[in-house]
Amino acid sequence: MSDLEVTSSPIVVRPTEPPPVAYSDIDFTISADTAERLINSTAENTRIAYDRAWKDFREWCEHEGRVYLPATAQTLTEYVNHMCRGKSAPNTIAQAISTIRSKHTDAGCQDEPDSEKPLKALKTYRRQWAEDGNREKQATPIMPDALRAMIATCDLRTLQGVRDRALLLLGFNMMARRSELVGLDQDDAIETPEGLSVYVKRSKTDQEASGIRVAIPRSKRADMCPVEAVNGWKECLAERGLVDGPLFRPVDRHGRIGGEPNSAGKVAVRLTGKSACDIVHRRGVLANLPAKYTSHGLRAGSASTAYAAGVPISEIAKHGRWNPNSPVLLVYIRAVDQWRNNPMNDIEF
Repeated sequence: MSDLEVTSSPIVVRPTEPPPVAYSDIDFTISADTAERLINSTAENTRIAYDRAWKDFREWCEHEGRVYLPATAQTLTEYVNHMCRGKSAPNTIAQAISTIRSKHTDAGCQDEPDSEKPLKALKTYRRQWAEDGNREKQATPIMPDALRAMIATCDLRTLQGVRDRALLLLGFNMMARRSELVGLDQDDAIETPEGLSVYVKRSKTDQEASGIRVAIPRSKRADMCPVEAVNGWKECLAERGLVDGPLFRPVDRHGRIGGEPNSAGKVAVRLTGKSACDIVHRRGVLANLPAKYTSHGLRAGSASTAYAAGVPISEIAKHGRWNPNSPVLLVYIRAVDQWRNNPMNDIEF
């Protein structure tokens, strides 16, 4: 039976008051491994860039006698002007503004500091910066001719040569970011009848780490085949007892591979992103190429080459793990179009 009785009069039913909550310190405590998971929710390279930008802002505020958290809109605007006077690139300043506001959000200061005036100051500077002849740095695309020249410098009698050839060819054919390339383990690159199936555990456009498989077809030229190159490097690793773990590893001047059993001294197990970039740059120098190439040039050159061959932008974006509307991808496309669709191509004088 219900406690309510039938009546013709209105009945007031008030909700039961919840008992008072007595929180203790444990309710506001997280463990060290929980804190680590929160910190690692942001990609490592992004986190490093954010930490550097925040450190620079904090130190500037301390030097100027300003409060950095929570900072006022005037403080952020003045900091933007400080970066402008230091001739920082506009995109670097934009990243600093984003970082500072993100740090405030993390600290519970939502939508602080206001960014309207800092962005206006940046807009003025961006225009002045361009008028002064400056340009945002863009990776020089490594096109097929340059890639072939780099591959020709790889002495396959050496471990470095075998590794570098595999890194160059896989990076180009994957349209790989350097973080993706050095993050590969041996069992992420599986040979199939068609070529290689490469599992990218996490990429810039896959922050939830769902993972994606990238198909790498075989090349008709054995010396330029990414499948042959990766298999050759894997054989070198297996000969040293390395049958799993990181695919791309350091090789020291004594010929020791990172993680090699029973090796003396300290050799890192996995190549870093900077090391991969250094390898690409060194191969460009050895090939006497005029441009200064970086690992991102593999990604840029591969996308440009595919577009020039008539591959649809949507397919390039899918293969290279770009957002279809990525402004970076459109830069590569425009670089091809400015020559292919140039209105002066068929003009005769």
